[in-house]
Amino acid sequence: MKAHLSLNPNAALSAIDPRVFGSFIEHLGRAVYTGIYEPTHAAADSFGFRTDVEALIRPLHVTQIRYPGGNFVSGYDWKDGIGPKDRRPVRPDMAWSAIEPNQVGTDEFLRWCERTGIEPMLAVNLGTGTPKDAVELLEYCNGSAHTYWADRRRENGHDAPYNVKLWCLGNEMDGPWQICAKTAAEYGRIACETAKLMKMLDPDIELVACGSSFRAMPTFGVWEEEVLRQCFPYVDYLSLHQYYTNPEGDVMNFLARDVEMAGFIREVADICEKIRLETGSDKHIRLSFDEWNVWYHYAKNGVVPPKWTVARPIEEEPYDFADALVVGCMLNTLLNHADVVKISCLAQLVNALAPIMTEPNGRAWAQTTYWPFYYGSRFGRGTALRTELEVPTYACGVSGTAPYLSCAAVLSEDGRALTVFAVNKNPDEAMTLSLSGFAGTPVQHVTLTAPSFDTVNTAETQPVVPRELPLAPDGAPELPPASWNMLRFRLA
Repeated sequence: MKAHLSLNPNAALSAIDPRVFGSFIEHLGRAVYTGIYEPTHAAADSFGFRTDVEALIRPLHVTQIRYPGGNFVSGYDWKDGIGPKDRRPVRPDMAWSAIEPNQVGTDEFLRWCERTGIEPMLAVNLGTGTPKDAVELLEYCNGSAHTYWADRRRENGHDAPYNVKLWCLGNEMDGPWQICAKTAAEYGRIACETAKLMKMLDPDIELVACGSSFRAMPTFGVWEEEVLRQCFPYVDYLSLHQYYTNPEGDVMNFLARDVEMAGFIREVADICEKIRLETGSDKHIRLSFDEWNVWYHYAKNGVVPPKWTVARPIEEEPYDFADALVVGCMLNTLLNHADVVKISCLAQLVNALAPIMTEPNGRAWAQTTYWPFYYGSRFGRGTALRTELEVPTYACGVSGTAPYLSCAAVLSEDGRALTVFAVNKNPDEAMTLSLSGFAGTPVQHVTLTAPSFDTVNTAETQPVVPRELPLAPDGAPELPPASWNMLRFRLA
């Protein structure tokens, strides 16, 4: 099979916001307890956080982490998670039918972010919470004057403000599963008033309003319009969430989900532009795709751990090779929409829907999905280029037809290198990819392949790992069947 990619380094789509390479840690399952935090673990640091997990997180170069939820945040009182640990209340977590011990809260998370060099993206509770609760959390985190909550932060050991600049106004407030879910009018109103209050206190923050929980919501589109009409002057981003599934085992249809994802992004971007034109504003609302991943194995396996326990082990997805290819395609789609998508969060980071898995008091390892994000985050910084692609297509149920190749092209920040991320979806044939439109010397071809689509990585064995291929002497690399690839060129 042959494909052709035409690239012009001068045909820029947009600068890539580094925050596209974000992630998500929610008080869900073992993401926090026995995930990033386990004081009894042999690798725990003096603060109780696992250094073996940190050693896997650091190479991902995650720019920001969304916290503490997710569904969890809609029933969470942030005040439960500050102050002396032995005085913190133990609460039922209604979102995930678990017990929350509140041993990790605002200070622990933000200090961990400081030590790891990751920016926080905090969510406020607009389910059971109020605008007053939200602005008090902001005061606690960012207040520099000697006010009540800023002084409580000082008493708890952090004199300087944390200066958290990115905030989410609730989570999936349209979903009937959400604690204190709201109509678009109800959410738009409380989000508007919360945003006004928060920006009065700290005008330099950026705010993300909730879009639809996913594209198939019955109120999709109508929700976005109503929320933006109420919040437009005060918010900066609108959220998108999407998890893709393959319960039927139709891999080729699964691999076509990037086509659907691209349509989703364009539709929401068009709604934002429509409301901008209605308001006559010069301001552009951009997109925060702050939950994206694959999610179906756990439900398919039908394993339900006992409720009302700490670190209840739920949503632990054993990602296979097909999932890694889909994650690679989804990341390509985000890069190909860098003009409108400025923030995204791979959901999540550890144990729950995660590229990193751990054993309690045991090992930590990288799942198959770790690797496309690893290389994307390392080499996908700079400027996204417009691409012209000629490639055969195949029939699928998602969009009628889908291309056999997913790709994105990035010009490095210094303009001296070009990187192409390419997924050959054809399970039976290698793909010869010819490239034109630029003068460059091939310097690296990394590929990710596996014996089968259902191959997984475990603590014992890691069959899905990247390997380098010889460089094509004619500059037309061969992409193995069913493979994720990174091609790097040095520009003349």
